Amino acid sequence: METPSAGSTSQAAMQAVASAKRKDLFVAGLGLFVMVISMGLLLALIGDLMIRGISRIDYDFLTSFPSRRAANAGILSAWVGSLLVMLVTACLAIPIGVMAGVYLEEYAPKNWLSNIIEINVANLAGVPSIIYGLLALGLFVYGLELGKTILVAGMTLALLILPVVIVATREAVRSIPRIVKEGAYGLGADKWQVMWNYIIPAARPGILTGAIVGLSRAIGETAPIITIGALTFIAFLPEAPVSSEFPFINFNWLQEGFTVLPIQMFNWISRPQAAFHVNAAATGVVLMALTLTLSGTAIWIRYRLRRNIRN
Repeated sequence: METPSAGSTSQAAMQAVASAKRKDLFVAGLGLFVMVISMGLLLALIGDLMIRGISRIDYDFLTSFPSRRAANAGILSAWVGSLLVMLVTACLAIPIGVMAGVYLEEYAPKNWLSNIIEINVANLAGVPSIIYGLLALGLFVYGLELGKTILVAGMTLALLILPVVIVATREAVRSIPRIVKEGAYGLGADKWQVMWNYIIPAARPGILTGAIVGLSRAIGETAPIITIGALTFIAFLPEAPVSSEFPFINFNWLQEGFTVLPIQMFNWISRPQAAFHVNAAATGVVLMALTLTLSGTAIWIRYRLRRNIRN
């Protein structure tokens, strides 16, 4: 029985390596091609939006209410409503999401129930936003009779980003080296002291990044807000959250009607006049600016906190 020579074996190995390199180059080239096409289309859309809308953005546009005349229309009620809804969303989603993430990662027993909860949390992060809108419409608006208010909008978007905050919190806590926890236990700290004084401060950059990324997603959502009955035309502002009279904090604005930037943009783009389309493009630019501001804030916070941890 003939055995292959060393030369033939080496040649076959070299051919296999060359074939693998060609496949790697093909896959890398295909991925680069797809990325260039995708980014090119995205940049083209963003460029067209900015070219059409950035000239419309001025002080009057930002401080005027919507109008039937495109030249007089503004987005004051829309961006104020977006900020108030985001305030409610952040106040609900971030504390609940962080506590739920810490519990699932550090306190929950590892059994079938916790496994089911973990699977459902991961799956909820990919559920279409319209489902959350239908849930909020049935539960909050009709079931609990809370009305079509800023509070309901914030609760709806909080449900939407809650899985994102939970997953980000778990990943941030899981990334902390085990030696930190063991060292804290060695110094005599109990579990709560370890979590509050060591683990959560060290995981704070990742937690805040996940929370702000979730808010960046929520600020551009339209489907759940339309589902719960956001107004498409509103020419007044809710009451201010802070007042000059005791107790200086006002909660009446939570029960007010509202609109947000995506709804205002949808309202204008659905009209046939070209001037309203320019207003919609300008609203899109403002919405992108707010989203990029949130994302930039997340990057800056993560950088500062990580630098403080190293120091």
